[in-house]
Amino acid sequence: MANALHEVTSKPVAEVVGGRDEVFDDGWGSVSAIIRLDAEQFTEEALYGLEAFSHLEIVYHFDRVPADKVETGARHPRGNTDWPLVGIFAQRGKNRPNRLGVSRCTLLRVDGLDLHVTGLDAVTGTPVLDIKPYLAEFAPRGEVRQPDWSTELMRDYYDSDLD
Repeated sequence: MANALHEVTSKPVAEVVGGRDEVFDDGWGSVSAIIRLDAEQFTEEALYGLEAFSHLEIVYHFDRVPADKVETGARHPRGNTDWPLVGIFAQRGKNRPNRLGVSRCTLLRVDGLDLHVTGLDAVTGTPVLDIKPYLAEFAPRGEVRQPDWSTELMRDYYDSDLD
């Protein structure tokens, strides 16, 4: 069956070291962390050239979300009933069906198998599934549109004063 969905298995390529130990929603802007590549799978060669980029896109697993907390329908973002009831795919909450997170962060430096970053919204111990350099050409083309509730939700997300 050409259109059948297939199960996908991923093996982490790295782990988040340092930064925050606890999960909470806002103030990620000045959080510093290290993304440490798995030395059993990779050598420093896997990172050659990455230091030329200012930002990274990180795909990671929300491993602290219990399976029974995964959402598949609609909910109010952050449980705030002032915001509309929206489907799980119309928000970026951590209780997603595959518990995958995507984050853009600033690359400060590469040191061996360690990527020193700021603004990564993942906690220490988080399994990293992929690391990509951020390219301006992958930014949205044209006008970006989003609802007012999402702008309000994100107001303090990267606010450094909350750390």
